Amino acid sequence: MGRPFLEYLDGHLYMCKSCKAHLARVESIVSRSFHSRNGRAYLFDDVVNVSWRSEAEERFMTTGKHMVHDVHCNKCLRVVGWRYERAFEESQKYKEGKFVLERAKLNQRGRKAAQTAPEPQPPSDDEDEDAGGAGDESSAYESD
Repeated sequence: MGRPFLEYLDGHLYMCKSCKAHLARVESIVSRSFHSRNGRAYLFDDVVNVSWRSEAEERFMTTGKHMVHDVHCNKCLRVVGWRYERAFEESQKYKEGKFVLERAKLNQRGRKAAQTAPEPQPPSDDEDEDAGGAGDESSAYESD
């Protein structure tokens, strides 16, 4: 067995908690309202550095019956979530081909920098030009 080929991502991303392999960009999140046995989970359009080794298995989840694969980190081989192969209910078809990563198995990189960096704002007419308004530092992330 050789060294695994890993893809590296830029910006705000999620990494495997065990080995720090890059897994997905925050921009790839479709939904933050998923749950797993280990707590919160996120649905992603696109992930990297994961694979699945088994046939899809039938699982009964809160939203109905699905065919899914457990997905493993390519670097440390730990299960980090699952991939939807097939949804049996019409309302759940949007999940097919997408990935769920369990939040308890992820670390995040770039969030602090993205939240604390104030957006530059042009000085208003009643402000001194050297004062430079810092603007609102509220989070760009929605809460569930």
